[in-house]
Amino acid sequence: MAVIGAGSWGTALALLLARKGMTVKLWAHRQDHVEELQANRENRAYLPGFTLPENITVSSELAQVLPGAATVLMVVPSHGYRTVFGRLKELLAPEAVVVSASKGIENDSLMTMTQVMDEERPGGRYAVLSGPSFAREVAAGQPTAVTVAAGDLGVATRVQELFFTETFRVYTSTDVIGVELGGPLKNIVAIAAGICDGLGYGTNTRAALITRGLAEITRLAVKMGASPLTMSGLAGLGDLVLTCTGELSRNRHVGVQLGQGKTIDTIQNEMKMVAEGVKTTRSVWHLARKMQVEMPIMEQVYLVLYEGKRCREAVNTLLQRDQKEEMVLFSR
Repeated sequence: MAVIGAGSWGTALALLLARKGMTVKLWAHRQDHVEELQANRENRAYLPGFTLPENITVSSELAQVLPGAATVLMVVPSHGYRTVFGRLKELLAPEAVVVSASKGIENDSLMTMTQVMDEERPGGRYAVLSGPSFAREVAAGQPTAVTVAAGDLGVATRVQELFFTETFRVYTSTDVIGVELGGPLKNIVAIAAGICDGLGYGTNTRAALITRGLAEITRLAVKMGASPLTMSGLAGLGDLVLTCTGELSRNRHVGVQLGQGKTIDTIQNEMKMVAEGVKTTRSVWHLARKMQVEMPIMEQVYLVLYEGKRCREAVNTLLQRDQKEEMVLFSR
C-alpha cells in the first residue's frame, strides 16, 4: 500500500492501514521531513502524538514507494496534485487503484482530482474517499464514517474493504462527482461559518449558514451531474456540519481569524497546514459562473478573501438579498 502525502490526513490514513497489519509505504515531499519521520517515528510537524509503527516506511522517492502497490492513496493538496500525479503515473501498476483523499478543485482547469488523474492517465481505475473525518480523531481511533465512490462499484467495494476497521466505517457509492465535490465546497461554507463566529454571531446564524450553504453546494453539484441524495449524506451534509462546527477545522479557523480582523495573508503565514478552502474559493467562483449557478455565500467569501471586502459588510449583503422561496427543485 502506498500513501502519497505525509501531512496530517495522509499520516492518519497510513496509521489506520498499518494498524490493520498492512505494509505501508509513505511518501513525503521533502527529504528533511522524511528524515524527521524516520528519526522520531512521529509526524511532529503535522500530527504529533502518534507513533509510526515499524510497518510504515517513509521515503521522498516515488520509485521506492510505488512499485508493487496494488492501491495508491493520493493525499496531496489540490494545487500540487497534477504535478505529483504526473511524476508517479508511469510508475503505477496497470491494474492499480488510485484513491484520492484530497479535497480541492484545481484552480486553472476547474477539475476535480479524479478528473485531473483521468486527463493525465486516461482509463485508469480511480476512486475518491471523503466524509466527516478530522485526521487527529481518526488517528486516535475515534468512531468515524466516510464514503468511497468509484464508477465501478466493484472498485468501490474493494477500497471499502481495504479501509474498513472497527472504528472506521466505510460506505460505497458510484456518484464520484457528488462525493468528490462535497469536500471542497463545504470548505468555503466553513470559512463563512468561521467568519460569523469571529464576528460574535450565535448558533442561529451558524445553523442558517450551514443550511443555506448546503443548498448552494447541492445546486452546483447537481448541475455538474451529482445526485442530490449524495449531498445529504456523509460526503455532503456530514462533512459540512463537521467542518463548520469542529474546533479542529482549519477552514473554520481561517474564517474566525478573518472575522476577528486579521488579513488572509497574516492568517496563512501563521498556519503550518493548508486550508484548502482559500484556494478552492477562487476555483468555485469561476466554476459557478461557468455553470451559471447562483452561490451567494461563496460569492461573499470570495469578495472577503480576494477583494478585501469587510466581513460584517459581507454578512449584511447576504441578509439584505431579495426574499425568496426556500425549497426550489434542483435540476441538472
